[in-house]
Amino acid sequence: MSEAESNDAKLRRVVAAATSAIAERTDLTFAFAEEAPSLAGNRVQLPQLTRNPSLVEVAQMRGAADSFAVRLRHHDAALHARNAPTGMEARAAFDACEQARVEALGSRRLAGLALNIDQWAAREIAAGGYERIESREQAPLALGLRMVLREQLTGRTLPPTARHIANLWRGYIEGRAGAALTALGRVLHDQQEFGTAVHKVLADLGLEEEKRSTPREDDERDKKDDSDKEEGSDDAGRQGESSGEPTVFTSGADAAAGEVESGSPTESATDMPGFGAEQPGGAHQPPWLGPAPLGHNEPAYRAYSEEFDETVDASELADADELARLRANLDQQLQQFQNIIGRLANRLQRLLLAKQIRSWAFDLDEGVIDSARLARIVANPDNPLSYKQEKETDFRDTVVSLLIDNSGSMRGRPITVAAMCADILGRTLERCGVKTEILGFTTRAWKGGHSRDRWVAAGKPANPGRLNDLRHVIYKSGDEPLRRARRKLGLMLKEGLLKENIDGEALLWAHQRLLLRPEERRILMVISDGAPVDDSTLSANAGHYLDHHLRQVIHSIETRSPVELVAIGIGHDVTRYYRRAVTIVDTEQLGGAMMDQLAELFDEKPAAKGRGRGRGRLH
Repeated sequence: MSEAESNDAKLRRVVAAATSAIAERTDLTFAFAEEAPSLAGNRVQLPQLTRNPSLVEVAQMRGAADSFAVRLRHHDAALHARNAPTGMEARAAFDACEQARVEALGSRRLAGLALNIDQWAAREIAAGGYERIESREQAPLALGLRMVLREQLTGRTLPPTARHIANLWRGYIEGRAGAALTALGRVLHDQQEFGTAVHKVLADLGLEEEKRSTPREDDERDKKDDSDKEEGSDDAGRQGESSGEPTVFTSGADAAAGEVESGSPTESATDMPGFGAEQPGGAHQPPWLGPAPLGHNEPAYRAYSEEFDETVDASELADADELARLRANLDQQLQQFQNIIGRLANRLQRLLLAKQIRSWAFDLDEGVIDSARLARIVANPDNPLSYKQEKETDFRDTVVSLLIDNSGSMRGRPITVAAMCADILGRTLERCGVKTEILGFTTRAWKGGHSRDRWVAAGKPANPGRLNDLRHVIYKSGDEPLRRARRKLGLMLKEGLLKENIDGEALLWAHQRLLLRPEERRILMVISDGAPVDDSTLSANAGHYLDHHLRQVIHSIETRSPVELVAIGIGHDVTRYYRRAVTIVDTEQLGGAMMDQLAELFDEKPAAKGRGRGRGRLH
């Protein structure tokens, strides 16, 4: 083991042990992977550090761990859920106040923890693209409230980016709820009293418009059986769980002893549904993702259980022989479309390469020796050497993520053409120096999986939320060469892989992966052939449950995120969901639509970060 690897392992063990000690928990497991940090149950997922991390990167990783630790120690999820308001924006603000409370409790006790959480808050705000916004309308109220309250509860000066957000919202918040906000500090140690006081803040801010039910009323409602809902049939052929795991540390004696399990990052708790709403097991949304204005009285989107969800590399779902066979099948079908899609790819490549106009800076003190000026050195050796450097172009600093619907309705020609187009587009962009990620989304079972079984065993309480188990597939990561991922694309043709589609959470997952990318410009292209459908979820909740959540996710990404979002609908009008979208009626048009959309995106300037409105719709 190299010294760098040894130091990295030591740092992970120290962070795991410190987090367990702060949380006063001995049952925690820790995963370090290239996914968004998250907390679900006793599982803590933290960022994977680079080979030689800076002090800031280390502090940010420790800040995420410390934030989760104080939440585990000081937060009662069941009590929080009972006290939470029903309005979407009110719920996001309520969650933000609770997060400020637990972080303040930890920051008051431990100065080092406070500094780490400061670094983590700065990282969260930067990920949302809020460093340069100029008005409060460009950032969600929940984020502003969290920063203002945190400053008040801890008495600490916020880091510059967090202070910028707080200053934008301070006048509005303190002008309407200043007295109620001050009262929160007096009940900081009592979550029940704090929650009651937060409702006064929300009322002063005009976020609560209906009478809140009491815990007793909630308990009585939860005891009622949802007899009006139709029970879906069980699926006997449920898929088994993936065996792969990220690098995992177990707290307690195992952590102290340094026992480590290593594997590929195949399971993740980063699929955080809802907007600011706390999820079962404690998972919660990043603060940038605010609620869409779709009505204050709708229940917050949630998953009944996230325990059985998985994010899996495509190589884990089939053995090497099967992947080779599926890839050969894909290649065979690719031949009949090779000429058509190949011409489109060449056209896109010419367009992209034309934008990579190289320019050089000359007469520099360091860089590459300027061979064109060596003659003057020969003529007069007293002349100094001349160096030049190539100027970077904005074009190169781009990543494109393809998110492909892997639902059952895509079976046959649609999924085959989607796989072929992803292959060719990945190759084209790679030749042009653009990083590409290829992802897929489906569920692990038909008509509900283990989550639904658990709901049925609990007596089928009303409004359970999402009842199926997610399966998010990584066919190619952003930094993986296509030649290594080539065989995995054939998995899309695997019989039994394509099931149901829960688009909203898949979009959140792909978006979170893009936010972690270092590129300045990030483009997310969604390919789907229909609205979100999961029979088990829709039979136990409102009929528009998944549809509304998808609209909320799209609205927040289009209006608040630095990620540029574009969609292609196959025989389905996606222009009613996405502002920038195109609908095709024949799968053979997919290649052309993908190339045209990317060509238009690259033909214009990158989107400004943190702006308040999305792009116009493409037809």
